[in-house]
Amino acid sequence: MAEALVLAELGLYSTHPNPCVGAVLVKDGFVVGRGAHLQAGKPHAERFALAEAGHAARGATAYVTLEPCSHQGRTPPCADALIAAGVARVVIAMRDPNPLVAGRGVERLRAAGVVVEEGCLAAAAETLNPGFLQRMRHGRPWVRLKQAMSLDGRVALANGQSQWLTGEAARADVQQERARASAILVGIGTVLADNPRLAPRLAVAPRRYPVKIVLDTHLRTPPDAALFGTPGEVWICHHQNAPNAAQGALRAAGAELLSCRGTGEGLDWQEVMTMFAQREMNDILVEAGPSIAASLFTAGLVDEWLLYVAPLLLGQDARPVLVTGPYVNLAEVPRWSVINTTQLGDDIKWTLRPQER
Repeated sequence: MAEALVLAELGLYSTHPNPCVGAVLVKDGFVVGRGAHLQAGKPHAERFALAEAGHAARGATAYVTLEPCSHQGRTPPCADALIAAGVARVVIAMRDPNPLVAGRGVERLRAAGVVVEEGCLAAAAETLNPGFLQRMRHGRPWVRLKQAMSLDGRVALANGQSQWLTGEAARADVQQERARASAILVGIGTVLADNPRLAPRLAVAPRRYPVKIVLDTHLRTPPDAALFGTPGEVWICHHQNAPNAAQGALRAAGAELLSCRGTGEGLDWQEVMTMFAQREMNDILVEAGPSIAASLFTAGLVDEWLLYVAPLLLGQDARPVLVTGPYVNLAEVPRWSVINTTQLGDDIKWTLRPQER
């Protein structure tokens, strides 16, 4: 199963909206087939492993990181393929929470006489697909907030200058995070101030480019913004009462306009996230400024915080990473668990997740 988990990681940048899955077939103590799901619409991990194993699959044990599918989706059911190949035993790390599967794959295998064991390295399998699992279980994507800050907790000088706080290694790591996301989300303030391209810049072009999402309540995005000139779809989320005048030019530039309800402080986050999940977005990488960051924190929607800390001091007048609170006692202060720390040149990347209360 450990090898299957490693194989599953081959799809981290390309399987959207499907989960990453790995499979290994073992017979008489020898690995006879390996497979990984690499792209939606392409064969699943089990089918790659069965193809490699050929006749050796009969009587073998299959180790699969996620319950084999039992429905006709973009590809035929993998449970049926395992049964047809004569696999005798299937060990799965975890069940698939997709309502179209949700135990039906296990039931189909057992009904055909295949021995099924569950829960092998389940915790490790959970970490592979946080976005897919959250979308299936809770109806919203996994939100990663990415920010770069100085040692004194600032993201820009008082005049707004922020390029670049971090070094080349940290910025290269951000490109990897972009490539792995279903979508990259920014606010209109970032578009107007920085004119970002948003598409990941990698040495080898990815199989799939993330969707570029702009939160733009009043449709102020310039039709010649740089993000229209890079690969990947562009979605602009706007208030339902936004002016009509700009819509034609933005659609002509290539944007899909998504109307949302508003609140007193902007767009309704719950509606926005539900809409993203309905559009099969698993992971959203948010690269917005302090205001949107604070809004996400207040709404309790930050699942993971990627914090790149540069060895700089920007001073008391510089812009803070975000403003939350006020809090009157330490018991109510949000606390975070450090999942990982990585040195990137002179910078440090913290991966943080909120602690359970």
